[in-house]
Amino acid sequence: MNRDIPIPSISVLRCFEAAAKHQSFTAAAEELGLTQSGVSRQVKELEDQIGAALFRREGRGIRLTRAGRSFADAIFSDLARLRRTVSQAVAAGESQEVLSIAVLPTFAERWLVPRLGDFKARRANLDLMVYSRSDPFDLADQGIEVAIHFGTNDWPGAKLTPLCPEDLVVVASPALIEANAVKDAPDIFNMPLLHLTSRPHLWRVFQKTLPEVTAHAQQGSYFDQFSLIISAAVSGQGAAILPTYLIEPELASGTLIQLASVVDGSGHNYYVATPPGRRSAAAVEFTTWIQRQVSRRVAR
Repeated sequence: MNRDIPIPSISVLRCFEAAAKHQSFTAAAEELGLTQSGVSRQVKELEDQIGAALFRREGRGIRLTRAGRSFADAIFSDLARLRRTVSQAVAAGESQEVLSIAVLPTFAERWLVPRLGDFKARRANLDLMVYSRSDPFDLADQGIEVAIHFGTNDWPGAKLTPLCPEDLVVVASPALIEANAVKDAPDIFNMPLLHLTSRPHLWRVFQKTLPEVTAHAQQGSYFDQFSLIISAAVSGQGAAILPTYLIEPELASGTLIQLASVVDGSGHNYYVATPPGRRSAAAVEFTTWIQRQVSRRVAR
């Protein structure tokens, strides 16, 4: 690394980031509370320092050059990491410890976050930074100490600790079940079906366990988040295949009724992912705590 290369100021980098994001000096200026000429001047300063044109001026608009796109891809990540570092330092203050966690969005909302109070109560001096993430990423590069992963035992650059398998069930609202006279498993296909776009095979897997059913298992409405499917199922829009841990309140209250179990057969499970090497005491405690939470739930 050449330490003699001057680093552009944060204000210059923020102007470039905003301009690259919006492909507009005017929109960047509105976001940052600056003038359009001020943003343009800062970007020109960066171009002069780098020695390359980062934007192509096209009439009244701008478009990233190849060099600009390459620089933008890197600087977006660098500034995001810097913001996380500063946020963690602010949260930590002078004495607080901080644990950064990345969690699947619906898992976080429906299962983890309601239980975090119990973990926090055990570590009064610990603050949490919780990020929602759906796909594997570089834990060390992103400054994340613990992540929850669903899938195969494969996350490059991470140590995976088994957490639990997935417990899938077919559910529907009481009103929809009554309206469609559902008495046994084959009757389920009399109802509209709700699908997760990332796992469209689930209804086919369930249908194969019922040879007498010839209905088209791929018909119905598709959603890209479990949380959306839960809302649709509760409102009576269709039957859904959902993990039980996401719908504990609905099953307990009778808002959703379990009609059958589904074995996916994909071999996918939940894991706790941590960066390789030595883990912080907080990360170790969180891993132990969440494994205990899962064990208690399975035991009930």
